[in-house]
Amino acid sequence: MFRNYLLAAFRNLRKNRGFGILNIAGLGVGIACAGLILLWVEDEMEYDHSVPGHDHISRVMERQLHDGKFGTFTATPAPLGPAILAEIPGIRRVVRTNNSTQLTQSLEVGDKVITEQGNFGDSSLLSMLSLQFIHGAATHAFDQLHSIVISQTLAEKLFGNDDPVGRSVMVEHRDNYTVTGVYKDMPANSTIRFGWLEPFANFEAAMPWSKFWDANGVATYVELAPNADAAAVDRQLRHFLAAKKDGLKTECFLFPMNSWHLFYHFSDGQPDGKGDIRYVRLFFAIALIILGIACINFMNLSTAKSAERAKEVGVRKVMGAGRGKLVRQFVGESLALSMIAAFIGVVIMYVVIPAFNQLVGKQLTVDPLTPVHLAALAGIWLVTGVVAGSYPAFYLSSFSPISVLNAARLRAGSWAAFIRKGLVVSQFSISILLIICTTIIYQQINFTRTRDWGIDRNNLLITEVRGNIQPHFGALRSDLIHTGVVENAALSQNSVLNMGWWSDDGYQWPGKLASKNVDIQNDMVTAGFFQTEGMKIIAGRGFRDDTHSEDNNIVINESMAKLIGDYARPGAVIHIHERALTIIGIVHDYVYGNAYASSAGPVIIYGAPQAANYLTIKIKSSADLALALSKIGEVMKADNPGYPFEYQFMDEQFDKLFKTEMLTGQLAGIFSILAIFISCLGLFGLAAYSASRRAKEIGIRKVLGASTQGLAALLSRDFVKWVLVACIMAFPVGWWLMSIWLRDYNYRTPIHWWVFAGAGVAAVLIALATVCVQAVRAAVANPVRSLRAE
Repeated sequence: MFRNYLLAAFRNLRKNRGFGILNIAGLGVGIACAGLILLWVEDEMEYDHSVPGHDHISRVMERQLHDGKFGTFTATPAPLGPAILAEIPGIRRVVRTNNSTQLTQSLEVGDKVITEQGNFGDSSLLSMLSLQFIHGAATHAFDQLHSIVISQTLAEKLFGNDDPVGRSVMVEHRDNYTVTGVYKDMPANSTIRFGWLEPFANFEAAMPWSKFWDANGVATYVELAPNADAAAVDRQLRHFLAAKKDGLKTECFLFPMNSWHLFYHFSDGQPDGKGDIRYVRLFFAIALIILGIACINFMNLSTAKSAERAKEVGVRKVMGAGRGKLVRQFVGESLALSMIAAFIGVVIMYVVIPAFNQLVGKQLTVDPLTPVHLAALAGIWLVTGVVAGSYPAFYLSSFSPISVLNAARLRAGSWAAFIRKGLVVSQFSISILLIICTTIIYQQINFTRTRDWGIDRNNLLITEVRGNIQPHFGALRSDLIHTGVVENAALSQNSVLNMGWWSDDGYQWPGKLASKNVDIQNDMVTAGFFQTEGMKIIAGRGFRDDTHSEDNNIVINESMAKLIGDYARPGAVIHIHERALTIIGIVHDYVYGNAYASSAGPVIIYGAPQAANYLTIKIKSSADLALALSKIGEVMKADNPGYPFEYQFMDEQFDKLFKTEMLTGQLAGIFSILAIFISCLGLFGLAAYSASRRAKEIGIRKVLGASTQGLAALLSRDFVKWVLVACIMAFPVGWWLMSIWLRDYNYRTPIHWWVFAGAGVAAVLIALATVCVQAVRAAVANPVRSLRAE
């Protein structure tokens, strides 16, 4: 039976090639778009699912009360892990790593020097992640302190195809480590990823503070036993720290691995179900919308040619075919067409997947033969075929055989016309809505990017402090300035755009309420930091030199000055425990951490060159960038030998703050254009249908003297009216959706009327251009051909 439907579909395709191509093209593009989006959604939803025990793994988080609100923190004390493993039932494994996502170290084998990111961690991390070892084994990987396990990619870079187990690697040009294992590279959609892993005991030895219960600087992970009660473990964990050290008011809780990537947002110390999941939901909805538009387009194009098959339906009914059989026939033809379109959609996906991967920053693959993808493709094919073919099938099968066989004019009822108009309005309403959403997302990003950030990002180069940079910074800075291309250079503990939070416990000043406890960010910088970053000192001065003469001097930002009150001025003294700190300057607020924060948080900056993680270099605006990088690289190589000069421009770090929003805007923009394209195919089909239905009317009008322009306007009038109705429907929905979208941003742009007006004008112009092509074609046709039967 399906073979007959397939043959009938091919006969109709051959007879109506133009409409067949439009039909299949619309469905194929729709299926390809939906398929690409769903691949991205699948990758996001399966984040960390490569770990076999991901359902039982959690990160131990802290919540602390500050100024009446709970803040959430990822860092915990190092002694916490072994203690909860010993004292709380139901915990199978505990893992500790350094709190930073990854550390960068140089690994040297002979004349090969590779810079790679990795971690310090307990050996139980290898078992918790179930890493697959190519060489060596996880069980004895960390029997010795100077052991290291490396990824397969890193092993190939350092040792080629040889087995590296037992061989020596020099780390940071200081210590020799023995390679004890090589593991397969972890999937890209993994939160915990590292190119190398060293024993956590080495981190503890280098960081004496990590032995104390009140020092937070370690990430703690737990894996619960399969039958453990997670709620019971969470309850016991809550007041665990307070019982270990008097005065600690910190609460601990479990944050499940399945929520790390998409549900990472917290409100008042509690997970609120927000995070990147909103982008996943958004694009899943866009995939369904585009697929729906493609189905609507199919319905419109099929209906446009229905009159030409009226006699076929009449003959079949006279020959005994019931309505059910006719419905099955036309649905079968629709399934056959959707199968062809699905195949074309997969081909399109294969062609564009490299560009799509480059856009989204992933390594997605099109593999329709995997069970999940095959089931999804089959589901899309069946749903698309049935839904897209249902209305044409029931519409065609309803024709009366007497009227069509007597050559009576086949007239569509008001209900059919209403459905066609509703489909067009729905298509363009959704397309306009996507345009509005895309424009407002870009407007929000641009509004935030161009706000006063309090720093000058231009020509700022950032590199990590390693080797001789910190102890010989004075000489290095002098050599850099003498190149003639560097304006200034400074060290800092934190990257200015990515500061974390520190508590203000212990800070005291006159007038401070004993109950007031707020988050205060601390940073440590060298002299010249403010000039290098382009910050403005609005009162007092900055640090003058890099000696210990500035150890007890601080610079505060405007928000910290407002927190202190009238007492905040150059020369004022505040205290932390028994240490007196003199305010020497107040710097204009600068944005850090959250790009969408409505205001900057309070900051205290110390002049302490001994604590530095980042070197910032200001390149002269008049310098040739390529020449400047070459000269800076020569100085870094000479003054810091053995360490590759790896850098990043602050503009690149800045853009990363908007990475997700930019991706959202780009994808939404691309798929908005495709949605408009598919909608125009449907509009073109309806215009062709209308022209064919009014062919004799157009011929008579033309014989009576109607102009081509007048006939084109006559045929276009209704369609433009429908698109205007679509605009009116889309505007309030777009306003409501964007109000919800922007509600999560503390600092946001207002929704301007011109965004909606621009989207409406664009849609009307596109629709008018689409319809006019068909209208003009019908208006210039020879009236003799349409009137010769009269």
